[in-house]
Amino acid sequence: MKIAVSFLKSKLEKADTIKKIEETDCDYIHVDIMDGKFVDNITLSIDEALELLKNTTKKLDIHLMVNDPLEYIEAFSHLNVAYLTVHIELGNKVDELIGRIHELGIRAGLAINPETSIDDLNPYLDRIDYIIVMGVTPGAGGQPLIPETIDKIKELKHLRDGNCYHYSLCLDGGVNLETRNTLDDADVLVCGTFICMSDDYQSRLDEIR
Repeated sequence: MKIAVSFLKSKLEKADTIKKIEETDCDYIHVDIMDGKFVDNITLSIDEALELLKNTTKKLDIHLMVNDPLEYIEAFSHLNVAYLTVHIELGNKVDELIGRIHELGIRAGLAINPETSIDDLNPYLDRIDYIIVMGVTPGAGGQPLIPETIDKIKELKHLRDGNCYHYSLCLDGGVNLETRNTLDDADVLVCGTFICMSDDYQSRLDEIR
């Protein structure tokens, strides 16, 4: 099980939070980018994100919650990126976006909101490298896990195993000690509040593993 740590909600300033994450043995830094249009909240502009993340040693798991991802994809392709993920809810833009991410030599992901059917992912399952199943409504940290979203992980794992797809499965939202034992079918867990609202990031990581 790999862990991606999100700095969306923290006791510290973003730069200090990222520094503390870098000192742990987590697998990825999870980067939530929101434009105030696809979701209500706004996090980082392109320039702010580039400045914050330009020297990170951890691989970046970048989750784009924006209406027009292409300029973000181009800008962030120069960072230390593991995955660039856009939302399936963008509809007919998705095909072009996956293609461009792959052209840049980066693994492409699709994220799916709690209310969206996994059937919407079907046309892309043989092309994508990563799926982020949102365990909460995107836009804010600290929300409780929506239990029904766990079934999506199980179904997508079954589809992968039955069709020799190669995507990794990630659960994003509501991950803590109470929910952890229900999430073994995921390959990656995004942990934010549980880690970054604590005083000892590594200890929390050890607990969630």
